Amino acid sequence: MKLCTCVNFLVIVTTFCSILSKVNSSKNDTNSYSFVLACGATNNATDADGRIWSPDSTYLSSSSSSNSITSKAKYQDPSLTSDIPYMTARIFKTQTAYTFPISPKSRHWIRLHFYPSSYDNFNCSNSFFSVTVGEFTLLNNFSASIIAQALTQAYIIREFTLVPLQTSTLNITFSPSSVYKDAFAFINGVEIVSMPEIFQAATMVGFTDQTTDTQDSFMQTMFRLNIGGQYIPAGNDSGLGRIWYDDAPYLFGASFGITSVANNSLKIAYPSNLPEYIAPVDVYRTARSMGPNPDVNRNYNLTWIFQIDANFTYLVRLHFCDFEMKRMNQRVFNIYINNQTALEDVDLIALYAAQGVPAYKDFVIYATAQPGDDQEMWVALHPSDKTRAQFYDVILNGLEIFKINDTTGNLAGPNPVPSPPPVLATDSQPKPSFASNKTSKKGIIAGSVVGMAAGFGIVLGVLAFVKRRKNMSNGGNKSSRGGWLPIYSSSRTTETRTTISGKSSRSSHISNMGGGLCRRFSFDEIKHGTKNFDESRVIGVGGFGKVYRGEIDGGTIVAIKRANPSSEQGLHEFQTEIDLLSKLRHRHLVSLIGACEDNGEMILVYDYMANGTLREHLYKHNKPPLSWKQRLDICIGAARGLHYLHTGARYTIIHRDVKTTNILLDDKWVAKVSDFGLSKTGPNLHQTHVSTMIKGSFGYLDPEYFRRQQLTEKSDVYSFGVVLFEVISGRPALNPSLPKEQVSLADWALHCHRRNTTKEIVDPHIKGEIIQECLKQFVDTAVSCLSDHGTDRPSMGSVLWNLEYCLQLQSNPDGPKVVAEQKANDAYAMHTELLSIEEEGGEGQESEDHSTEAAFSQIVNPQGR
Repeated sequence: MKLCTCVNFLVIVTTFCSILSKVNSSKNDTNSYSFVLACGATNNATDADGRIWSPDSTYLSSSSSSNSITSKAKYQDPSLTSDIPYMTARIFKTQTAYTFPISPKSRHWIRLHFYPSSYDNFNCSNSFFSVTVGEFTLLNNFSASIIAQALTQAYIIREFTLVPLQTSTLNITFSPSSVYKDAFAFINGVEIVSMPEIFQAATMVGFTDQTTDTQDSFMQTMFRLNIGGQYIPAGNDSGLGRIWYDDAPYLFGASFGITSVANNSLKIAYPSNLPEYIAPVDVYRTARSMGPNPDVNRNYNLTWIFQIDANFTYLVRLHFCDFEMKRMNQRVFNIYINNQTALEDVDLIALYAAQGVPAYKDFVIYATAQPGDDQEMWVALHPSDKTRAQFYDVILNGLEIFKINDTTGNLAGPNPVPSPPPVLATDSQPKPSFASNKTSKKGIIAGSVVGMAAGFGIVLGVLAFVKRRKNMSNGGNKSSRGGWLPIYSSSRTTETRTTISGKSSRSSHISNMGGGLCRRFSFDEIKHGTKNFDESRVIGVGGFGKVYRGEIDGGTIVAIKRANPSSEQGLHEFQTEIDLLSKLRHRHLVSLIGACEDNGEMILVYDYMANGTLREHLYKHNKPPLSWKQRLDICIGAARGLHYLHTGARYTIIHRDVKTTNILLDDKWVAKVSDFGLSKTGPNLHQTHVSTMIKGSFGYLDPEYFRRQQLTEKSDVYSFGVVLFEVISGRPALNPSLPKEQVSLADWALHCHRRNTTKEIVDPHIKGEIIQECLKQFVDTAVSCLSDHGTDRPSMGSVLWNLEYCLQLQSNPDGPKVVAEQKANDAYAMHTELLSIEEEGGEGQESEDHSTEAAFSQIVNPQGR
């Protein structure tokens, strides 16, 4: 081996041994005490993991108890793994503190549990508050409701680690916001766990000769992943009550690598200078690597992407344990964080000359972002070329990311969807008393409520894909990070910007787009229709902004979507919606009535969808379950809308964001496809695809589109296949809390189909309603939509015909199949006939009087045009 390679190995050995020897002094520290409190509970209770939760009243002073109330949640979300501690809450209308007796020299975990449900007279969408410990701010202007919507999760856990406070008491103070009217704080569970010191000085990425001491910092746990393994509950952690999640939702691209598990005969042997509480053995027994093909491995990095809060310092901890290699220089790799080289030539066997020996390495990096930039952290591994190792591969077992407090003692980041504030407390209206029965009456979620992209773990940061991939493959040591594409095109004329929002103050875009077919509203009309954007009229929140229930023209109910005034991110969506929807009219597309851009605003006005989104009738909402017949009708309606986009409009239109939150239901349960902000005009007759940057939602994204950046209408077909499985299973497209093989609904459904166990995923609410022949036809249709290659997927016309056939099989279970086929043909023929009429006369409104039972004499080709 070359001398320089040996030197590199020695440097790595020295680095790892140094950090392990520093931790050794803490090895004999034990978790001597803990407080595990179910807030609002009256007696001890045991959760699903067997942990006992005690009432919280003991740790509140008598005055604090009188200034708070306890309440029970009105609805238990099906995704709650346990009703303890989430079904009870303590609610504060004034500043209140918990007081705990602690050891002054111990570090502590603090875990706060929030379930933003409805509690008696309190709606958690009105809850904005701060949480502080001494001079340190853990949460500020915190809205558990907004975060839960953004992450599509029922409950939120926030974990912090505190430095020794040098005092015998720990005060955790909850302070309702003084800015928002009727704001309150609430909490469902509190954990305080004493812990040994597990943090030491860490290497600064980009400054190999510098370290940062993290012992004197408060930290927030942002991510804790069991790489290549399954979810590890708090009860299975090594004495510190941590939760370890599956890493699959955070992997970048379709290159998942392979997962592996240590042989049962191999003992994972912690070295004498590494305490076992650093990470449980289950973390070190599983791993993710790149796979056996060196030619494939040379062309990609094993990469994870995380949504973070910008302008904070982060501690990134990587856990390693190589249980496959036996000799030095068999597997050597480099580590990159945010496109910068963190460590080169890592050879785990070189550290100990043995298999199955755990180790970890800490790095510190400052994450900056300019307004409009993506706020992400990339962690990537790539095989080293220099050492000419036997196998061109990498390995990682666990990953933790901690946010470090800034110089002001702040750890709080913004809510994921900043929104216009509720009515100010200085409003002239009288403030209701603490026991007021007045509640915020929310309307039903309406037209064009867009689904939140998956949150912190599930936001796509791939617009800079090509540039970043090249940088990382070439060593990843470029310090600057590529941003999102600019909002304003250089081809646009010069505009003035308002000082408030930075948006254009011109008012000519509406008239220039949509062929002059889009009605223009004045800002005064919009304010009047929403009662000055009264918070009681908010019926939804999306990436574009808030959606209000409004009135126009003397009483017509509409949905009004207002762009967030502090962001420019909705400009392209605003333009695309106007340009497309003003020219499209179809029974199964949401109708755009008009728009407003006065005063730098971006506001869209739609038909009101009284029954909200399809998603909220499938899971995570306290709504009566839909019958199987209703679900079939909704799927057929959505398929008609998509088929019209693909074949009935003047040009092929690819929606690009098909999901259950973008399928809306009117007062008659008619399905309408919505949210065209990401839509693209499809290829012409001489093209097979459109080359474009990747956009969409995790869980629904066409893997072929992701790999090749080539968009076709078959990308919508794939996404619709995921929707079909959501409809039949009643579960979300992604659920990170499930075992890793079940996290992705698409993958799990295909797995069950291959094993002929599809019945296992059927929603129990409808399992007894579905005719066997209908179930088989429906599942086969959904499976064909999920084919890996677009050419193997059916057209939307074929999907529509198959769904019509499913409906006939369900409606006439004892009838001959040939009759069901004939009726499906007739229903499809009526739909295509209406498309032809619309195309000849321009985009029009499909008749609302047609019935799927109506007959046409001709037999049509279900493949569509």
